[in-house]
Amino acid sequence: MLDTLIAGLLRGNVYALGAVGISLVFGVMNVVNFAQFSFFGLGSMLAWFFVAQVGLPFWLALPLVLIICAALGLIINISVVRPLAKFLPLAAMLSTYAVSQILDNVSQIAFTAQFRVFPQVLPTSNLHIGTMRFGTSDVVMLGTTAVVMVVMSLFLKYGKIGRAIRATAQDQEAALQMGIPVALVQHVSFVIASALGGLAGVFIALYVGIANPTSGLNIGLTAFVAATLGGLGSLVGAVVGGFVLGILEAFGIHFFGDTARQIIIFVVLIVVLIVRPGGLLGRVPLISSEPLTGTFLGKGRPLRIPRWVWPAAFVVGGIVIPLVADDYVLTTGTQVLIYSIIAAGFTITAGQAGVLALGQAGPIAIGAYTSALLTLQLHFSFWLALPVAGLAGAIIASILSSPIWGVKGHYVSIATLGIGTVIVAIIQLVQPQGIYGIPVPQIGGTALSTPTAYYSIDFGVLVITLLVMWRIRRSHLGKVISSVGSDEVAALASGVRVRDYKALAFAVSAFFAGVGGSLLAHQYTYIDPTIFTLLMSLLVVTIVIMGGVGLPYGAVVGSIILIGAMELLRFTPELRIIVYGLVLILVVRFRPGGILVRNT
Repeated sequence: MLDTLIAGLLRGNVYALGAVGISLVFGVMNVVNFAQFSFFGLGSMLAWFFVAQVGLPFWLALPLVLIICAALGLIINISVVRPLAKFLPLAAMLSTYAVSQILDNVSQIAFTAQFRVFPQVLPTSNLHIGTMRFGTSDVVMLGTTAVVMVVMSLFLKYGKIGRAIRATAQDQEAALQMGIPVALVQHVSFVIASALGGLAGVFIALYVGIANPTSGLNIGLTAFVAATLGGLGSLVGAVVGGFVLGILEAFGIHFFGDTARQIIIFVVLIVVLIVRPGGLLGRVPLISSEPLTGTFLGKGRPLRIPRWVWPAAFVVGGIVIPLVADDYVLTTGTQVLIYSIIAAGFTITAGQAGVLALGQAGPIAIGAYTSALLTLQLHFSFWLALPVAGLAGAIIASILSSPIWGVKGHYVSIATLGIGTVIVAIIQLVQPQGIYGIPVPQIGGTALSTPTAYYSIDFGVLVITLLVMWRIRRSHLGKVISSVGSDEVAALASGVRVRDYKALAFAVSAFFAGVGGSLLAHQYTYIDPTIFTLLMSLLVVTIVIMGGVGLPYGAVVGSIILIGAMELLRFTPELRIIVYGLVLILVVRFRPGGILVRNT
């Protein structure tokens, strides 16, 4: 048990470093910094390169890694994050996600995606207490973190810039009025956060003995959870959250295996957010509306689309393309259509109810597994399993999310991320091997397994989805849900049951996500839990934002660009993701309301 505790402390040590960086940026800029995730993987790869390839001593390589990560952080903040954070927190958050994708794939191009054995620069099992063995490397990692935290505390308490950081974190407007150089404070915060991310990456590579450019996502996500658990903006809370999660993770793996790790972590997070919405040591959010999507509402209006466009689009999409396109175009088109269905349903949550749910992969997975099991085990027809999959996604996601709708601010988005992750983790625990041989759709005993048939089915479902969403938006129900997203306080004052309508909007989104999952399952004919990742959830979010957060038909435009157009670069996957990141940055910079929304 003592071995497990030590392992938890070492893991928590890494998470604490990353969580401090995330909380620091959030405190002074009100931005959730996904780019921080990439510095974990980048830090480990840079350390491996300097030590294993260049031959530098570890103690010389370490400061070089910190300097490079800090410099990159400064460049990212100056060029991408700060210009957007001043106006649109959601745009800034999406830009950090885009930057994260760019950094990860540039790192893969530079170092390749192979796992590298990290050099044993320090002994790993030369010390012992009783029967428990540990190494100099463990002592150095914990000692370095302790020194960093002490220095950070002294810097924030007594340093001039440190005090300015604290003042900016408390009230940015008041700090500006008092003459504090807020821009400089934000730059320094980003530099420190990026350096801490690189340091955490080096430590995790030192601990596990492996370095990989893509290793930052899982570690970064846990550090993000640690920051939220402790209280976003609280540096002490970030440290506490990091060590708590590290210890919980270690004991969870010890007793239940690695599969249960994410379930334990996110269940703890959700419970803490329900009991104490601001985290263990953070401030309870005073914002009554969701600050991420809320910044988009009312910022523009949809571009006027002539009536003739709709029948023309129906003819081109439903008749011309199936007749003239080859199998490759049709196969790509099915992906565009399925994500359009999922994203169009999501517009009622993000665009109307004003809740940026980050866990859409959860109901997508529910729909996929429900449809697969119904057709394989109970011999349901595809046509019956499809709506049942949507209902299962809506019902299960609604039940699991029911306690969170009292959570405010950014925390409701993080809670939905946790719910989505828990759903996928539970599926992996119950069905770890995946499902093969999922039946294809049939009519009268004839298999509809050609690209043309798949495309036609998806197109028909998309048309129904858009009609349903159009009807909801124009109904009294849609107007009430929109009032919740536009001004939650006014809606409450008018007698609107805000929590209930948020839950209903989320259920509608989950229904269409479940339908999309069913379509994916029957067209892949194989599914496993690794398909339904955080990246899938974020792809749905970026599709919606790109087209226009409140426009169901905008989801089609976003899907065409982010899935269809990006397919042109299929021959170079790393470059495709880099271009995707650049396109996303350009869109949120110059069309912050979406491509189909203009400023008023």
